[in-house]
Amino acid sequence: NTGDLVYARVITANRDLDPVLSCVDSQGRASGFGPLKEGLVIECSTHYARTLLARPPPPVLAAVGAKLQFELAVGMNGRIWLNSSSCATTVKIANIILDSQHVPSTEQQQWVKERLE
Repeated sequence: NTGDLVYARVITANRDLDPVLSCVDSQGRASGFGPLKEGLVIECSTHYARTLLARPPPPVLAAVGAKLQFELAVGMNGRIWLNSSSCATTVKIANIILDSQHVPSTEQQQWVKERLE
């Protein structure tokens, strides 16, 4: 529906035509694709979005994930969707993720631990 937030793969994008999206993976399974319900959308640079998508997960996500449960979808366009059990927790995680851009990766785990205390 118009206005929905969707986690999808862009199949084609053209200046003159509407983009074509797919909500299934290469094997025809949903695999987490589809409409994103509730949650919060934040924006970051595309460079930082790529950092968050790296394997293994960056220290900030590992440290937050060790303490709190949340869902996260990161787009290559710099948009991040997050959801957790409460609004307060979701906002706290969003602030940590956005603020950690300016913390060196070697210090992120300790920095997150201090923010969560």
